[in-house]
Amino acid sequence: MRHLSIDIETFSDIDIQKAGAYRYAQSEQFRIMLFAYSFDGEEVQVVDLENGEEIPHFILTALQDMEVIKHAYNAAFEWYCLNCAGIKTPLDQWQCTMVHAMYLSLPAGLANTGEALGIAEDKKKSAVGKQLIRYFCVKPYKPDAVKWKAFKEYNRQDVVSEMEIENRLSGFPVPELEWERWRQDIAMNAYGVKVDTELVNGAIKIQEQCEEELLNEAVRLTQLENPNSPTQLLNWVNAQGYPLENTQKATIESALKEDLPLKVRRVLEIRQQLGKTSVKKYEAMTNTIGEGDRVRGISQFYGASKTGRFSGRLVQMQNLPRNYLEPLAETRECVKRQDYETLKLLFDSIPDTLSQLIRTAFIPSTGNQFVVADFSAIEARVIAWLAKETWVQEVFATHGKIYEATASQMFHVPIEKIAKGNPEYALRQKGKVATLALGYQGGTNALISMGALKMGLSEEELPEIVTRWRAANQRIVALWSAVGSYALRTVRDGRARQVNGLIFRMEQDLKHGLRFLTIELPSKRKLFYCKPYIGLNQFGGESLYFYTQNQTTKKWEESSTFGGKLVENIVQGIARDCLCETLDRITSKGYRIVFHVHDEVIVDAGMDLTVEELCGIMAEPIPWAKGLILKGAGFSGQFYQKD
Repeated sequence: MRHLSIDIETFSDIDIQKAGAYRYAQSEQFRIMLFAYSFDGEEVQVVDLENGEEIPHFILTALQDMEVIKHAYNAAFEWYCLNCAGIKTPLDQWQCTMVHAMYLSLPAGLANTGEALGIAEDKKKSAVGKQLIRYFCVKPYKPDAVKWKAFKEYNRQDVVSEMEIENRLSGFPVPELEWERWRQDIAMNAYGVKVDTELVNGAIKIQEQCEEELLNEAVRLTQLENPNSPTQLLNWVNAQGYPLENTQKATIESALKEDLPLKVRRVLEIRQQLGKTSVKKYEAMTNTIGEGDRVRGISQFYGASKTGRFSGRLVQMQNLPRNYLEPLAETRECVKRQDYETLKLLFDSIPDTLSQLIRTAFIPSTGNQFVVADFSAIEARVIAWLAKETWVQEVFATHGKIYEATASQMFHVPIEKIAKGNPEYALRQKGKVATLALGYQGGTNALISMGALKMGLSEEELPEIVTRWRAANQRIVALWSAVGSYALRTVRDGRARQVNGLIFRMEQDLKHGLRFLTIELPSKRKLFYCKPYIGLNQFGGESLYFYTQNQTTKKWEESSTFGGKLVENIVQGIARDCLCETLDRITSKGYRIVFHVHDEVIVDAGMDLTVEELCGIMAEPIPWAKGLILKGAGFSGQFYQKD
C-alpha cells in the first residue's frame, strides 16, 4: 500500500464553528484554495488552486485508487470538502490521524497532539495559522503576497506535522474494524438527520414572544432598566431584604424552595425561565440545517477517548432535555402554528415546554418512520457479567427487575413484597439509586450526585445504602480491587496479566518514546493510558498516574485513577463495543441509522421495520461476550422523543 498525506485550506461564507463542516462545504461560495500533499513521506508539495494551479493528474488518480491509503488530520473534513468541490474520492481508503491519536487517548487537535507527543519545533503545527485563516478563509480578502506565502507555508507545515504524528503513532495501529466503523460514522454524519423546520421556526418565534413578555413583566415588577442583567437583578433582590449570593441556576433553584415575598419569587421565576439555555438549541439547528433540511455532523467517533464512546457535536444530542409533555404530538402542532396563547393556557412555563420539544424537532425522511431502541440497563448488565455477579445475571435472565432485586438483596426482603401498595416498595428507590451510583466504587457523594437527596432520601441514611449494596455485590467489589491491583503490578514490573477476560500489558515504542498501560477488552479492542507510573495519593497509598487531557482546562497533564474508575472505563468501553456490534448488524441488514445517543439507536426506516425486530437485533448474543444478556426496548413514530 502507498500512502498519501493531505491537507487543504478552504473558503466559505458559512461560519464553520456555528454551522459545522458539512453545512460549511455545501455553500455556493465554498472553494478549496490550497491543496498540500505528500506521497510516502516525500517532500510536501502545495498546489495553489486560488491562483490557477491544478492538482496533478496522478494525485487525482490516487484519490480514487483503492491501493492508496489517504491520511489527513480530521480526515472527514478533507474527504467531504474534496467531494463537494467535485474532486471525487471514495471513503473506503481514508484514515484519520486525529482518530488514531484519540484511539491512544491522546488529545484531539493537531497542535494539541503535537504538544503531547513532544514533536520538534520544525515539525509542529504553525502557530500563526489562526491569524492567516481569519484573513483568508472567513471573508473576502485583499491580495497580500507576504501573507499568502505564509499561508502556503502553513498549509505545507500541517502535512509535515500530520505525517510526523502518524509516524509516531504507527507502532500502535488502529484495528481495521475500527477504521470501518469510523467510515460508517462519517457516512452517517454526511447523510444527516431531517429537521422539522416548521417546528424549529415556530419555537424560535414563540420564544422571542415569551422573552419579550417576561422581560416586560420583570420591568414592571422591579422598575429596572434591564432585569436580565445579573448585577442589576442581584442588587434589586438584595434591596428587597433577601440576601442572594449570585444569579446562577443552582442558587435561584435553592432560593425558590424557601419562603419568599411574592414579588421576589415571581422575579426569580422569570429569571429562571429566561435563563433556560436549552431552547438555544433551536438556533443551533437553524445554523446547521443544510441540503434537504438535514443536520449533519452531530456525532464524533471516539469522542470519549478513555472508553471509545461516541460524543456529540453541534446540537449535542447527548444532553437534550427529556420530554414529559402530554399530549406531545398536539403540543408540537401548537408550536408549528405559533399558537402562543394556547400554549400559555396549557403550560406554566413556555421555555420549559419548548425545551422538552427539542428532541421532537428531529423527524424521519418523507414516507418513513423512526424506529428507536436502546439497551436496557446495559452498564449494570455488563459489570455483573464481567464480575460474575451471579444473582444479578439471573435477574437479567429472568424478570429483569434489577432495582427491586437489588433492594431485596440489600435489605433481605422478599422481592414479592417490593411492589406498589406495600410499605416495602419504598426500598425500591434505594435499590435504584444504589444500582445507578455505586457500581464504580463510589460512596455517599456518588449517591448525592445521582440525585439521592432529590429522591427523598436523607443524607443520614446514605452510608447504610453504600454498605448494604457492597455487601450484596461482593464480586463487583472484588473486581475493583483486582483491576486496580493488576494495573499497578503491570506498571511496576511490565508483565502481562489477565483477569476476568481482561488483559493488562505495558506496551512501548522506544524509538519514539511512547509508553502505555493497555487494557485489552473481551472484544480485543484496547484502552490506553499514556506514560503510566506509580505515585502516592492524598492518603499516602499507591495510585496509578498517567497523562491525559484535562476536560476543563484542555491541558495535557498528569491524572490519577483507581480500581473503581478503571472498572468504569472498562464497563463503558465494553458497552460501547456492544453498541458498535449492533450498529454493524443493523447496517448489514440495509437499514439506515441517522444517529445514536449513548446506548440508543435511531433508524430512519420504511414501515416494514418493526420495534420488535430492532429490539431483537439488540438482544442478539455478542460473540466475544458469552453469557452477557442484552435487551432492547424502544418505540416507533414520526418524531424523536425520550420514550
